[in-house]
Amino acid sequence: MDRRYFVTGALAAGAAPTLAIPQAGAQTLAGQSVTIVVPFGVGGGADLWARFNALFLQKYLPGKPAVIIKNSPGGGSVSGANYFVATAKPDGLTVLATSGSTQFPYLLGETRVKYDYKKLKFFLAGPTGGVAYISAKTGVDSLKSLDKVKGKKLFFASQGVTSLDLVPLLAFRLLGLDVEHVVGFPGRAEGRLGFERGEFTIDYQTTSAYLRSSLPLVKRGDATALFSWGILDKDGHHARDPNFPELPTIAEAYEIVNGKKPAGLEWDAFYAFFLSGFPAQKLLLLPGATPEPIVEMYRAAIREMRNDPEYLSKRDEMIGEYEQVTDAEGEAIYQKAINISPEARALVRDLLTKEYKTTFG
Repeated sequence: MDRRYFVTGALAAGAAPTLAIPQAGAQTLAGQSVTIVVPFGVGGGADLWARFNALFLQKYLPGKPAVIIKNSPGGGSVSGANYFVATAKPDGLTVLATSGSTQFPYLLGETRVKYDYKKLKFFLAGPTGGVAYISAKTGVDSLKSLDKVKGKKLFFASQGVTSLDLVPLLAFRLLGLDVEHVVGFPGRAEGRLGFERGEFTIDYQTTSAYLRSSLPLVKRGDATALFSWGILDKDGHHARDPNFPELPTIAEAYEIVNGKKPAGLEWDAFYAFFLSGFPAQKLLLLPGATPEPIVEMYRAAIREMRNDPEYLSKRDEMIGEYEQVTDAEGEAIYQKAINISPEARALVRDLLTKEYKTTFG
């Protein structure tokens, strides 16, 4: 069931005003409301991210419109995204928030997906990062000693092979690791707890969770940090995560383990899902036919938001340690994150079908 929540009390509950549609050159949304469709339930990461940004959109969009969050969960977020493209008008009054869980079915070419990211208008991307680590009981004390587990089975607690955990699944294969992905875990936190209990021997956590709960395991010698996913810098190059400057990126890890720079179809397939799962994990989008002046109105609001002292003071705690991106920098990341070659898609689908009995609806 759809649920609507006002970010503030700007409109009385139950009110249903007739909204004037802003024209392409409109300079104000005064007296109107903007709905952000969040295809996830209340309280999850994407929902909290959308609500945090909604507070500042409400502040910086011209005319200070009311901003409403409409939760429309179902189908792993596919249903809500389908609903958006079927109903949203290109008038600047409806926005879609998506996450990697929405992007991955699109990249995998699932037939149930009715949305096309190439036909939507981008205005904000929220990156994140993470670190992979292994149990110290394996004897591995750095990437250079990974040969100690070659030919040995490692165990990873997975939320599902088509979830964001597809990224570590592909990464571990690139490093030549034999990892059994035990699926069905509700979240990464449960996987970490299983790792702490010794039930799993390899894990990864997003940056905030790693710093809070996994880094202590590394510091006391129970785990060895292997690599971070890395980030995209302003020029679009894969670079070290500033939160973990001492750790190699997954690209560097590949080179250390394989003795050559990453290249080839398997790397291309991994990289497509890495981009969509981390540098462009969360997105705010407008319908594809939205006039450019309206898109620019939203991007201008984001530019104002990123300089807001309240935003800066709360950002790291509320949504993570990474700067959100818009304009040309964000558009470049977005375009990379929504594209995958037919060959790379086929490779991943074939892998998931043959080894994990996945069906694509």
